[in-house]
Amino acid sequence: MGEYARSLAIAQAAQRKWPRGEIHFALSRKAPYSATVPFGATLLDSSPTFHSAAVARLIQSFAPTLVVFDNAGRTAQLRAARRQGARIVFISARSRQRRKAFRWRWMRLIDEHWIAYPQFIAGNFSWWERVKLARLGRPTVRYLDVILSRASEQESTATLMGLKPDGYVLVVPGGGTGHPGAHDAAAQFFSAATSLAETDTVVFVGPGASAGNSRLRRVASLPQAQLGQLMAEARLIITNGGSTLLQAIACGRACVAAPIAKDQAARIAHCVDAGVAVSADLTAAGILRAAEKLLRDEPSRAALAQRASRLKLANGVEIALNALAHLAERT
Repeated sequence: MGEYARSLAIAQAAQRKWPRGEIHFALSRKAPYSATVPFGATLLDSSPTFHSAAVARLIQSFAPTLVVFDNAGRTAQLRAARRQGARIVFISARSRQRRKAFRWRWMRLIDEHWIAYPQFIAGNFSWWERVKLARLGRPTVRYLDVILSRASEQESTATLMGLKPDGYVLVVPGGGTGHPGAHDAAAQFFSAATSLAETDTVVFVGPGASAGNSRLRRVASLPQAQLGQLMAEARLIITNGGSTLLQAIACGRACVAAPIAKDQAARIAHCVDAGVAVSADLTAAGILRAAEKLLRDEPSRAALAQRASRLKLANGVEIALNALAHLAERT
């Protein structure tokens, strides 16, 4: 889900910047978002990673100027894009994909390598990465920091929902599908939200039973821009260790984070070390305990928010658009 949400935010911003441009997605038809993608799409039986021939045919028929591979892709697919004369962007969101992008043969194919997280989480270039970049002089590598769409509505989402700024807790479990060992993650977050709503106003964004408490507001989903508005005015945000955590930090909010995927624990640890988040176990009790402690300790909560604001994370959507414009000019 993180890969699609990130690509969708970039695609929608690109459409606003270049309204005459054509945008097309390649997706698994089994993905929960495949039926609602607001662009042309080729639906495959599973992840496009496993359908190189179909992806190559799509690239040949669509004849794109730019191809973006978000945290997935095969060498044959990159070569198909290169044969078509397209510029190639690869986004790495995990260390394994970063290593793939820094292989000699991939570096010769990729024009831009975007690292999906800020440097304090993803780390600076290793000495071997620096050697390779100096030797080949390519690709251009950028840190996207955080993908955060901005809403254009004059009234904030919180205002429209009748919420007071800094007067509610926002709970966003995230994750488009269940991860191994964390299939009940949303239920754990929802249980913690229900308990918190006994004393605080809580907004839960995600799946869950109908709210029986007037202090608990449940929203099945929100466009990312509106979710960003809710984040910007929340007293505390409870989420996972993926992109939503970085979005919350970019909004300058205090955060409690629980990992729902194997790679998220280390990411949360980096944020804890930077003093911009508090970690919690992926249990209703663990999440509730961490949240209640912060809500009772106003100085600590405020200090988290201040340190998050001082990070001044860049908007990755703008970074991506500027890079795409540069690539298009070179094509």
